[in-house]
Amino acid sequence: MLTLTRRIFGAGLLAAGLFAASGLSATGVTAAELTEFKIGYQKTGLPVIARQQQIIEKALEPKGITVSWVEFTAGPPLVEALNVGSIDVGWTGDAPPIFGQAAGSAITYVAALPSNGAGEAIFVKPESPVQSLADLKGKKIGVGKGTSAHNLVVAALEKAGIDFKDVTPVYLSPADAAAAFASDKIDAWAVWDPFFAIAETRYKPRILTTSAETLNVKTYFLANRDFAKDHPETVNTAISALKEAAAWADANRDKVAEALHEVTGVPLEAQTIAANRTKFGIEPITPEIVASQQQTADRFFKLGLIPRQINVSDAVWTPPSN
Repeated sequence: MLTLTRRIFGAGLLAAGLFAASGLSATGVTAAELTEFKIGYQKTGLPVIARQQQIIEKALEPKGITVSWVEFTAGPPLVEALNVGSIDVGWTGDAPPIFGQAAGSAITYVAALPSNGAGEAIFVKPESPVQSLADLKGKKIGVGKGTSAHNLVVAALEKAGIDFKDVTPVYLSPADAAAAFASDKIDAWAVWDPFFAIAETRYKPRILTTSAETLNVKTYFLANRDFAKDHPETVNTAISALKEAAAWADANRDKVAEALHEVTGVPLEAQTIAANRTKFGIEPITPEIVASQQQTADRFFKLGLIPRQINVSDAVWTPPSN
């Protein structure tokens, strides 16, 4: 249920705050002393499959390293948790690391995953008078600030010839946006799976556009900058495990939704919708990926959504050579 995500989100922030207050961080642990690997994840996608399969746990167990999973409902709080060192790695959409880098967060890109694609959309209720993106002018759009859906809204409006200032973004967490959408306090909602899939099962909404139709972006596996520097082998182990999880997911499509449901508790019907349109994979950060991410960062700066211009390449991890 979406109402549960608010409690989970709060618990994640509390855990981050307590860890930061304790004065501990990944930077205070040497490679020889590492005993716990903390992974931030959201309710869908490849990291959830990896958790269900316990692939990372099996790879790190011989080294005496345990794995802890911390759930988040969106990328921005996950990036902040990375920044303060309460998690070591985590997965987000394309926009959160841009907002994080602009704010000076100690994060680094370590790998890329496929876009949210068809699993992220801007949509309205079926009875809404809004028939197209052009009809959003003057309307309220619920979206998480600094999320991949935020980028979708910006890019979709630009593509439709609508100035961003001609709509009213209502910045809400997925749980709060779900409530606002249900009570018609927003005209449209931009969000990713499984929240999008849940909305589809409840409302049969009119979909105005998806990320697959609007953007050519990736999602990202990020790390705390100092953790990646101090523990490159552990980061590489996680990346290799995610590749193994991706191979399993592609070979067992009929079992993916059940695996997602088992870990997240999201209704099986919604996770089935999400799983059927998810692309699984993991790849290195290439110059082409950096260039695409830089275009997004430049767009956000031009609109005043981030406080300063950034160079995405400054935040890309360089794995140690063998």
